[in-house]
Amino acid sequence: MLALLVSGCTVGPNYQRPSAPVPPAYKENGGTTSTVPPPPGDWKQAQPADDAIRGKWWEIYGDPQLNALEDKIAVSNQTLKAAAEQYLSAREQVRVSRASYYPTLSVTPQSARDRVSQNRPLYVPGTQTAYTDTVIAGQASWEPDLWGSIRRNVEASRSNAQSSAADLANVELSIRAELASDYFELRGLDTDQQLLNDTVKAFQASYQLTMDRFKGGIATDSDVALAQTQLQSTTAQSIDIGVARAQYEHAIATLIGEPASSFSLAPLPLNLALPQLPTGVPSALLERRPDISSAERRTQAANAQIGIAIAAFYPNITLTGGGGFESTGAGNLFQGPSALWSIGGSAAELLFDAGRRRALTEEARHNYEAQAANYRESVLNGFQEVEDSLAALRIYQQEAVSQTAAVNAARRSTQISTNRYKGGTTNYLEVLTAQTAQLSNERTAADLTTRQFASSVQLIRALGGGWDTSQLPKLK
Repeated sequence: MLALLVSGCTVGPNYQRPSAPVPPAYKENGGTTSTVPPPPGDWKQAQPADDAIRGKWWEIYGDPQLNALEDKIAVSNQTLKAAAEQYLSAREQVRVSRASYYPTLSVTPQSARDRVSQNRPLYVPGTQTAYTDTVIAGQASWEPDLWGSIRRNVEASRSNAQSSAADLANVELSIRAELASDYFELRGLDTDQQLLNDTVKAFQASYQLTMDRFKGGIATDSDVALAQTQLQSTTAQSIDIGVARAQYEHAIATLIGEPASSFSLAPLPLNLALPQLPTGVPSALLERRPDISSAERRTQAANAQIGIAIAAFYPNITLTGGGGFESTGAGNLFQGPSALWSIGGSAAELLFDAGRRRALTEEARHNYEAQAANYRESVLNGFQEVEDSLAALRIYQQEAVSQTAAVNAARRSTQISTNRYKGGTTNYLEVLTAQTAQLSNERTAADLTTRQFASSVQLIRALGGGWDTSQLPKLK
């Protein structure tokens, strides 16, 4: 009987990870489904030694300022702290569930002085009406896990805690990726600012040239007005960049847990080299993305709830026992005749509940199917995000080649038009058109570089950063 109570059985389905569609290769990474392989330089198929982006993934950019900002995330970010506390709460719930494996023990010492009424019914004259009653007793109660309800509850709590740990990792990954994206956007604006400042100086020289030619009777008043319009318009664009830059700076301050009013970053143009990013193989994505792992853990927790619901169909068996000492005086409280004890057991089986248990079981099954569908959807979303980022990097790289050629052509056009204007063979409108085209193409090239870095950060985030399922807590 003791062996039966200890071993019991576990009802309900044992968990197996739901199947999910996994492609053989990334389409945008030169996989078998792609007809045009991507150009080299921005990402690559992982080699055996670099199958994942590891640890502090932001260090691959080689930017000390970014590294210093990322180091402040774990210490000061309040959103991350809230997620960490949620995980710790879920971890304690595992201990709460495991406590049900063991008996509950209690002790109830008491002592009282009583006097009974002499006018009570059936009173026997001469009997004592006042007495002392001292009791020291303990009780034990144990509900053996015959049907695995407690084991399934522990399984569900453990899976929920692991899901919370994966959520914590996902929050951290999202915050760090947001910080890196905001940082590169800010540095891209610094590049744009530097470009506009240099252009304003060039336009000031052009304006002065036009004024000198106008005073010499060579240029017209309209040339002076065009040069002045161009100068002031570009100056206004240079000032306008400050709005977006301030917003990114404030966002970075919030991410690292500092007041926006006391935080600032010195201007620093984006002159970094875009690193190569190992993508690995698609099947590894299921292990490397914390949001996918969180959805999978929630699926296991839902599966365990089915076993809990099925266990409700079986009888509840409870073993109880108690013992102690009771006496009218302290002197003989712990003597043999003062001892008392009891031991027993009970079983309860619900015979009719109008289908409630069956409905709860079906509800648990439907919840499991819903979680399994959510898991598969998270897998599909993961592959979509990776493909989106790979496509963006591939297209931006092709665009950068054409844009570089456009910038070089625009600069040559400006030089030719300026020389023609100085030689008196054309008016200033031609120069203005060439200069405007050059500025537009240079700003587009700078913005394209920023978008490449932002897409590389999104690719790292889509690949799960430096995280994998081996970092999930075991919670034994």
